[in-house]
Amino acid sequence: MTDEPLLSIGQFARLARLSVKQLRHYADLGVLPPARVDPATGYRYYRAGQAPDALTIGLLRSLDVPLPVVAEVLRGEPTAPGALAAVRDRLEGELARRRHSLTALEHILERGLPSAETAHVALHEEGPQRVALVREVATSPYDIARATSRCVARLLPLLSGDGPPQLTGLFPLDMEEHVPISVGAALEDGATLEDGGAAVSESVTAELLPGGTFARATHVGPYAQIPLTAHALLAWCAERGHAPAGPLREVYVDDPATTPPDRLVTHLMVPVREREAAG
Repeated sequence: MTDEPLLSIGQFARLARLSVKQLRHYADLGVLPPARVDPATGYRYYRAGQAPDALTIGLLRSLDVPLPVVAEVLRGEPTAPGALAAVRDRLEGELARRRHSLTALEHILERGLPSAETAHVALHEEGPQRVALVREVATSPYDIARATSRCVARLLPLLSGDGPPQLTGLFPLDMEEHVPISVGAALEDGATLEDGGAAVSESVTAELLPGGTFARATHVGPYAQIPLTAHALLAWCAERGHAPAGPLREVYVDDPATTPPDRLVTHLMVPVREREAAG
């Protein structure tokens, strides 16, 4: 109503359970503009009828909803439910990462930092291996698990052969903002690509993983804790002067569909070369 009494910004802040600073910030962003601004003094005034919007802003911001999404909700835009769902998915992802971090910290507290002895790190000669390879780019190091799962989901339907395939993940040693990863399935013992081994798409190809000398460690446990064993592997290389010369490989020995997470065996391998002596 146009004749509704105006409230000072302080009075409205108490009614809306927001601070004066917050109200000024929301007004500057256009999310909750005042009903009137005195042209002489610059004082801001609000109507009591604006309180529901202010309370909605406070509620959604307390739930970590970004202000652009809050604005969509206040305007009643049809995209608002989808935007809120995206925020929920982001929070779920962050929660999952926190749970993984907590589990890893508990593991370290119980057993100490991973060591080369517990991971059975040693040099290993590996022959070349023909694989069906798929590629994906993770949007961040925290997105690697999702991107890896997507690679596997794209790869498995293209394979034929008896029994579960031997899968190998390839991950760069340098973690940038965007992380290119690959997952390969061994093409041996009767396994083939459905089209006979030729490229079936731009990102699914039959390729040869090079062999050579690798530093290898064995990880037993959930995939989420593989970084602990990778730490032991790379520390072992650094202590002995072996320079990693390629991507880190994760060879998944067991089928996670039939093996409990705490019994999953994964071999971690990184190709190495001796560091040249300083001349």
